Amino acid sequence: MVSVVVKAAIGLAAIGAAGVGAWSWATAWHPSAARYPLQGIDLPENPAAVEWGSVRASGADFAYLVATAGTDRRDPAFEANWAALPQAGLRRGAVHLYSLCQRATAQADAFNTFVPASTDALPAAIDIAYRADCTARPEKTALANEIARFVERVEAHTGKPVLLRTSRDIERDYALSAAVGRPVWSIANAFAPNYAARPWRIWRASDVRRIDGIEGPVNWDVVAP
Repeated sequence: MVSVVVKAAIGLAAIGAAGVGAWSWATAWHPSAARYPLQGIDLPENPAAVEWGSVRASGADFAYLVATAGTDRRDPAFEANWAALPQAGLRRGAVHLYSLCQRATAQADAFNTFVPASTDALPAAIDIAYRADCTARPEKTALANEIARFVERVEAHTGKPVLLRTSRDIERDYALSAAVGRPVWSIANAFAPNYAARPWRIWRASDVRRIDGIEGPVNWDVVAP
């Protein structure tokens, strides 16, 4: 009886060790820098404090920051982080979290008012996803038209094509990457995504990676070669 208990304990310990090893690998993994030379991060809304020099030393070339959400939310950390990025040797880009419950032109105006038109900035990104604070589900053509209005207005401000960051379920339901002809930013852990109508330009390859300078997991992205 004792030997059975001991064997079971050893087995559980081995499983636990394997789990720890797999998690350790996952939090350190990123796509090959030889294949994808340009790699970086994107921060969520209301991020914790970041030590940008350490992020740069961890191999990041760029960082995307959430600037605005809908028509009325401005990220309180955006301005300080936006100013700090060039000093740390990182390129910078701004993200708008699109609300399905609000008009596109008002959202674009909110973004344009808050985000400076910097010549050194990367193309702005619009993130379209289902969010807990909005239950609206627009008709397919109507949403594509609204996104096109947002894109046109923001591009007039920034002078650069807007990136479309669409979730898998949004792309399944609305096929926005086919309807709005702009560079695609796709999301999929570990395995390169192919759910958009066109090849991705940026791929969020991990949302569990750990690096120096940021507490907790980070969104790690690569640019298509």
